[in-house]
Amino acid sequence: MRTIRTVAELRATRRPGESVALVPTMGYLHDGHLSLIRAARHQADQVVVSLFVNPAQFNDPSDLDNYPRDEARDAELAADAGADLLFAPTPDEVYPPGFATQVRVAGPLTESLEGAHRGAEHFHGVTTVVTKLLNMVGPDVALFGQKDAQQALVIRRLVTDLDLPVRIEIGATVREPDGLALSSRNVRLEADDRQRALALSRALRAAEGTVAAGTADARQILTAARAAMTPFDVEPEYLALVDPEDLSPVSAVDQETLLAVAAHVGRVRLIDNTILAPPSSNGAANGRH
Repeated sequence: MRTIRTVAELRATRRPGESVALVPTMGYLHDGHLSLIRAARHQADQVVVSLFVNPAQFNDPSDLDNYPRDEARDAELAADAGADLLFAPTPDEVYPPGFATQVRVAGPLTESLEGAHRGAEHFHGVTTVVTKLLNMVGPDVALFGQKDAQQALVIRRLVTDLDLPVRIEIGATVREPDGLALSSRNVRLEADDRQRALALSRALRAAEGTVAAGTADARQILTAARAAMTPFDVEPEYLALVDPEDLSPVSAVDQETLLAVAAHVGRVRLIDNTILAPPSSNGAANGRH
């Protein structure tokens, strides 16, 4: 595997007639990222992993400063998972002097949930850098994780609206054995907070169990999910049942519904989600997350 840092080098590696898969990351790779790289390996001749901690999507400067970084570690993990190229540009390569363009997806997809709490500018930073990465790499397929469900919806909208010639695929959330969704931020959890962080996944499991027992009412499902967080002394920043396509609130789980949660656990902000199927469906709470 090669590590390259400029767009010129990146484009020079393109081999005529070969397909390309892109796995965009902000580094400090975990098994969730590696599962996407391995999936990409089966879908394209060349696998590019981008590593860029994008300053434009951080609304909290301390979060940007404290975001874990270890390029040597990431390079080794990416190579072992099957990557051909690690594209690790500098901020000036991505945002050169005089950079004055922003790509925005407007409306509820960027203004609700994460957008309501982090600001829509967070997603404008995401969509700008993803557009740049897609133009830099020119992939046939780009792979993202379901843990960032709202981000995945925003990127699908971006690609559709701008007629970008790339297929977007979403990989399932990868979890620790106790249910904690893998995140690069997990390394910052203090010992006690690591246990408290289970509040998010326990809320999702409680909701799945409530639906599986035959309850479709959103208020009852959310009450059960919130109650599951109480023993961990974690208060959700948001806990919402929404349509999985447009993020509009729902009053009942009468079709596939996204349950999304965010919370601060100690100094670390975490997110998680699951898709709930209606009680009448086979395998009512399918636990797809």
